[in-house]
Order: sequence, then structure tokens, then C-alpha cells
Amino acid sequence: MATTATSARAGGGTAPAALDGAQPALRRRWWSAWPRWSAVLAVAWSALYGLAALYWSLGGDGFPFAKVHNDRASASLLEPSPAPVVAPLIAVFCAAGVAAGIRMLRAPDSTRHRKLLLGYGWTAAVGLGLLIPDYSILGLLVFSPALLVFVFTGVPGPQDLGDILYWHRINIIIVFIGGVLWLGATLAHQRRTARQCVRCGRSGKAAAAWTRPEAALRWGRWAVWGAVAATIPYDITRIAWYFGRPLGITDGFLKEMQDTPGMLEMGLALGLASTLGSLLTHGLISRWGEIWPRWVWFKKGGVIHPATALVPAGVMAAVIVPGGLMSIRHFETAEWGALGPSILWVFWGVGLGIAAFSYYLRRRGECAYCHRGA
Repeated sequence: MATTATSARAGGGTAPAALDGAQPALRRRWWSAWPRWSAVLAVAWSALYGLAALYWSLGGDGFPFAKVHNDRASASLLEPSPAPVVAPLIAVFCAAGVAAGIRMLRAPDSTRHRKLLLGYGWTAAVGLGLLIPDYSILGLLVFSPALLVFVFTGVPGPQDLGDILYWHRINIIIVFIGGVLWLGATLAHQRRTARQCVRCGRSGKAAAAWTRPEAALRWGRWAVWGAVAATIPYDITRIAWYFGRPLGITDGFLKEMQDTPGMLEMGLALGLASTLGSLLTHGLISRWGEIWPRWVWFKKGGVIHPATALVPAGVMAAVIVPGGLMSIRHFETAEWGALGPSILWVFWGVGLGIAAFSYYLRRRGECAYCHRGA
């Protein structure tokens, strides 16, 4: 049996007995079953959101892309839009998602209608995850520690939590979650129908040269430096405003921020947070991104689990890009410093995502399911 298992691994395959023996332990980790539950949840999301869209189509209240007061609006690609026109289109799109998702679940290995299913899946993932959302999710992530405190203490000043988490903004989060679910479902179906391992993407063929660790490190470095460079204009403008320099904005706009308590301090904090994020991005190509450095004294010298870097990097890459695309739609040359630097967030997010993928290729090791990559 040992000889059979060894031979199977060497040839890119897996001995059935060896794989079966590994399954019980792996099943206890719910996230390892993402190829299945992402598709199930994508279908459920499409069904529920489609029913809501049908309700809005029939004149129901709460259409989340309707024109509202600026204090309750979002900067979504679909806002403002008329419910009688857009809501039926959303309902049809979601109905197609239910049909596509059920097909993926009922015939997971079938290549019939493969291009059609993948076309819908990737369209849903990109549209829901990147194109429709705005900067809201990024802002909520950055200020999540403060929001957690506000749940118990209340929001300082005349506002309350409802002034931050209002329906149009909550809807953006719901839409983004749908995009993430369709990303997982579509990626799994693409790999499965291509006869690849659904979890690591490897097949029985030799790995492409660009995926090898030494090659991934080379193009990963370019991605990191591109991501870091994309943050610099935003950081410089926010720091300049704090010190009274109207870089890229009018004197009147600067005066308005100076007269608003906490506005310049918030801008400075965001600029410094962006700078810190760009510094941490270097960990994706550095030794201290794989081995805990001395300045993390309680873990010094230990091996960093890949998910410790990949999860935050992947999440930030996904929420930064919509903010950059939103800035393109609302850019005004008269005050280029307000949104101009944020346009570069598209390159920041893409670069960060590529760098994270490079890190994944270098750290993934042997797959616990297909046993390739030993």
C-alpha cells in the first residue's frame, strides 16, 4: 500500500486509500468544503435577492438604488436608477443565477454548457463584487474597530449608528457578498470541469513555468512595487491637507474641512493607514512575511501560516478596486486631489491581488486533497 501511494503521488495522482484516509480530518474544517457551499449559497443569494427585486418591480418600497437624500445615498454604479426599469432586470439576472447555480450543483463534472455557465458566473462575480459596489466596504473595514465600540457606546455627536449603516450602504455589502459567493462557485466549477483539483487548481500536467516559486517571486516583486506606488499620491494629499496645504483642492474646500471637527484628522489617519498598508504589502515578498520577525516577540522565529497574510491581502484587494472605480465615475478636475489619487486604487487593488497570488503559489506546498505539489 505504501508503494502504491508513493507511486501515485509521483505520477500526479492519488491513491484512493490514501485520499480516503485524509478526508475525515479535513471535513472538520468547514472552510475546506468551499467548492460545495459557495455554490449552494450563491444559488440561495440569487433566489433571495431575485425575490426582493421582483417585489421592487411590483412597486414595493426599499429599492436600494433609488435616488435619495445625499446623507442616505451610495456611490454605486446603479445609483440613482428607476425601480420600474432596473428592478426587473435584476430579477431576471438573479433568476438566471439560480438556474446556472443549480446546473453547477446537479452536474458538477459535466462540460455541457460549460462556457455559458462560466460566462455567467464570472460576470456575476465581477459585476457584483467589483463594479456595482462603491468605497463603503473599504471605509467600514478601516473604521470597523471604532464601529464595534459605537455599538456599545453610541456614535459621538448628533449622529447614531443608523447614520452610518443605512439601507443603501447595507445593500452594497449584500451585493458584494453575492459577488464573493459567485467567485467561489465559478472558480470551483471551472477547475472541476477542467479536470483539476477544485481546491488547489493543479492537474496531472507539469506546472507552468510562471507558477514556480522562483518565477512567482520575480513577478510578485513587480506587483508589490506597483501597489505601493499607487498609494503614494493619496497619502501625500491627505498629509498636506492636515498641515494646511490645499494640494489638489480649492482653498474653500480646505477651509470647510478645517471648520469641520475631526475631518482633517480623519484624512490624516486614512493617509497613515494607507502608508502602513503599503509597508505591510512588502511582507508578501519578504522573509518576514513567512517567518515571524523579531519585533513580533511572542511569535519570533515561528512559521507564518499562509492564511495570515492571504486573507487580509485578498480582502483588501477586493474592496479597494471598487473604491477606485467609483472615483473614476465621480472625478472632477477642479478638485483633482479629492478623488484623483483614489483612482489609482484600481492599480493598488490589482497589484495587491497579484502579489497575494504570487505569495500563495510560493507557500501552497502539497495539496491535502490531491497530494500534488509534494
